[in-house]
Amino acid sequence: MHTAPRNTLKTLESGAETLSADGLPTRNPPSKPLHVDVDLVLVPVTVSDSMNRPVITLKKEDFALYEEDKPKEIRYFSTESAPVSVAILLDVSKSMSDKIASEREAIVKFFNNANPEDEYFAIAFSDRPQVVASSERSLDELEQKLTSIEPGGPTAMLDAVYLAVSELRSARYARKAIVIISDGGDNASRFTLREIKSVVQESDVRIYAIGLFDTFFFNTLEEKLGKKWLSEITDRTGGRTITVDDRTKIPEAAAEISREIRNEYVLGYRPAGSAKSGWRRIKVQITSPDQGRLRAYYRLGYLVAHQN
Repeated sequence: MHTAPRNTLKTLESGAETLSADGLPTRNPPSKPLHVDVDLVLVPVTVSDSMNRPVITLKKEDFALYEEDKPKEIRYFSTESAPVSVAILLDVSKSMSDKIASEREAIVKFFNNANPEDEYFAIAFSDRPQVVASSERSLDELEQKLTSIEPGGPTAMLDAVYLAVSELRSARYARKAIVIISDGGDNASRFTLREIKSVVQESDVRIYAIGLFDTFFFNTLEEKLGKKWLSEITDRTGGRTITVDDRTKIPEAAAEISREIRNEYVLGYRPAGSAKSGWRRIKVQITSPDQGRLRAYYRLGYLVAHQN
C-alpha cells in the first residue's frame, strides 16, 4: 500500500478490473478514457478461508474499511491480477539440513502454480545472502538452480530480507512480493529485527513466509524465536506466515502462497484531512455472511510524511 495518498489526476481504462501494485492502471491502451481524481489511499487485501485457500469472489459491499477507527467510504474497488515481481528467499543454512528435501519440494510446487509472465528471482542465504537465479532464466532453470543447493553454515535471514527489498526497487513490475522459506532462526545478520521491520514497513512489498517448525525442541534461542520473528516481519506488510508443523505439508503451503500472491483486492478511500505527519492505522473487516470463516490480510497502516 502507498505510504502516502496520490494527489494527481490519472486516466483509467473504463471497466478495467486490474491495477498495478502502486495503484496505477495497467499499460493496456484505454478503450474509453475515464478521468478520476486518485487522491486515494489504496489498500491491497488478500482473503483466505479456514483452509488457507484464497477467496476471490467477494464484492465491494463485503468489506468495511476504517482509518484511525473511523469508517471510510470505499471509493474504489478492484480485483488485482496484474503481473508480479517475486523474490524467493531460500534458507540453506545448517539448521535446514534435515528439512532440505521438503524445502526443495516446496520450490517445485511453488513454480507449478506460478505465472510464467511474472518476474522471479531467488536469494539463497546461510552466513550471507546471495542472488542465485533470476527470471532471465526459464522457470525450469530457476527451479533447478534452487533445488541443487546444499545446506550449511549459520543463518542470515534478516540480511536476506534487506537484500530482497533492495533488489525489488528495480523490479520489472509495480506489484512486488517476497516469499521466505525458513525456520526463522538468525545468528549471522548485520541488520537487527527492529531495523528490518522498519525497512519493510516503509516498502511497497508484501512479504509471505513458510515457517518450518516440525519439532517442539529447539537447539538454539534463534530457532525458538524464529516463528515470532517471521510473523512480525510478514504481518507489517499485509502478508502472512504459514506455520508448518509437519514437513509433508510444506509443498502445499508453497502452492497456497503462490496462488494468493496473484489474487488480491484493492480498496481505495480518501484519507482523513490532517496536516500531521506520522503513522495512520487502517482496519479492514469482512462483512459478508461468510465472515466467520474468512480472514483478511492487509497492511495495518501507512506513514504520512511531513508536508512543507
